[in-house]
Amino acid sequence: MRRIKNQNLAQLLLQSRFTPKKQRQKQLDNAEKLLSIISKYKDYPFEFVCFKITGFRPKIPAAQEMIKGDDLADDLQRFISKLSGQLARPVVAQGQKVYSVEELATNLGVSTKTISRWRNRGLVAKKFIFDDGQKRLGFTQSTVDKFTQQNPGLIAKGKAFARLTGREKQSIIKEAFALAAKTNLSRHQVINQIAARAGRARETIRYTILNYEKSNPDKPIFKRPAGIMSPSAAAELYRLFRQGSSVSELMGRCGRAKCSVYRIINLQRAKVLLSKKIEFIASDEFSEGSAKEKILAGRLQVSKSGAILNRGREMELFRRYNYLKYLASAARAEIKLSRIRSSRLKQIENYLAEAEVIKKMIIESNLRLVVSIANKHTAGGASLPDLISEGNLSLMRAVEKFDYTKGFRFATYAGWAVAKDYARKIPAEMGRPDKAPTVSLKDVQRDFRATESAAAVSVERAHKSLIQVIKDNLDKREEYVILNHFGLLGSLVKKNKKTLKQIGDELGLTKERVRQIELIALQKLRHSLSIEEFELLTG
Repeated sequence: MRRIKNQNLAQLLLQSRFTPKKQRQKQLDNAEKLLSIISKYKDYPFEFVCFKITGFRPKIPAAQEMIKGDDLADDLQRFISKLSGQLARPVVAQGQKVYSVEELATNLGVSTKTISRWRNRGLVAKKFIFDDGQKRLGFTQSTVDKFTQQNPGLIAKGKAFARLTGREKQSIIKEAFALAAKTNLSRHQVINQIAARAGRARETIRYTILNYEKSNPDKPIFKRPAGIMSPSAAAELYRLFRQGSSVSELMGRCGRAKCSVYRIINLQRAKVLLSKKIEFIASDEFSEGSAKEKILAGRLQVSKSGAILNRGREMELFRRYNYLKYLASAARAEIKLSRIRSSRLKQIENYLAEAEVIKKMIIESNLRLVVSIANKHTAGGASLPDLISEGNLSLMRAVEKFDYTKGFRFATYAGWAVAKDYARKIPAEMGRPDKAPTVSLKDVQRDFRATESAAAVSVERAHKSLIQVIKDNLDKREEYVILNHFGLLGSLVKKNKKTLKQIGDELGLTKERVRQIELIALQKLRHSLSIEEFELLTG
């Protein structure tokens, strides 16, 4: 069995080795009782878990660490299995029937894989010494009776998934050929129809057909093959899902079962998260056991659009913003494409979504600063709207790079970032110190180095990738604004850029509204683009 993930619970198991045998047996019984009452939809502090198992409340900083219910259920199963291994007794000494995994599968008319799945649903297994002298997992009669009483639907479904005879498999394949040839039913609909007639689970029918197709590639049942979906098809399915297509519509479109569609969607969600650039300013307090309770205490209070932030509020927001991205980065490191958990993906997406809300608040509260600095750089003939647009990009980058732990005000750092980018992009401003803020550069962070230019081949590849990311993440109006304002529809040598006013005239919008749409679109793209792609877009 895999290791216990929660380090505190793993440490508790290690300590049990030095506990008297009678006390360990009591802890084992208590762990079983705890497993029966927890909900996978709730979070539990380790202090509660430890008290329920041992009767003592731990006096350690991590005692208040919260454990998700589904993670706790998995770890408790492992805890019970490992602790029972220390206390294993012969099956004859139990006073009731003890089933091995194989015996229980035969008794209930299901497969051993189904028994393994049921363990994740609450069927408790412990280690016993069987008649052959071997120590193996087993299930007491009382445990089995309790599980079957609590899960009658699960038991019935498991039996429907029982092994088919050779004649039954032939009948299923024959019927599938007939339905596929004589009707316009999709693979999904054919499987449903056969399952209803045969009184079998859908997955039983699906696997039977899939195994036949793998063994007989030259004799396909359906015109559209099953198996692994191509990357481009999977990306298209995910794009449709994000645009609002229901799972039922996608099932009909690709001829896949609901579980298969969800699996593809979650795989694409995971790949999107793994490709995101998640940067944060680290702080020692992030690794403290009580960090989540201190930093994320209470719901985020959203400030009014454009409201000026005082020093305390600004510090609070930057602290929360970076901690959320720290949590997202840590949770993302645990993603395994071979075993994707939808709950973990949702958790990461929620962390990043809240971080985006905070970033938007900080940006909106400093837009006046950008306008103020832009006004000082119009003497060289530059357009004020274009300067403001460029300044907003600099402001977005500054939010991500600002080290709040040094105690400086963000406006000081952002002012230098915007002015420096103007100096870089507007040659006429290079030798004009009167246009820069008066605060010494030594008092703020020095991370102003520009990204080096990519080679021509790399730029071309990034350009194609950039266009695809824009189409996947933006709506049609946002896409039109970005493509035209940054000249992505022209060649790489000579970009055909349009001003915000020109775009506004074409869309029937004011220049200010176009700028707002552009800012929203850039915020969406910031976490989906690589550094190379974002520099190609805004450079």
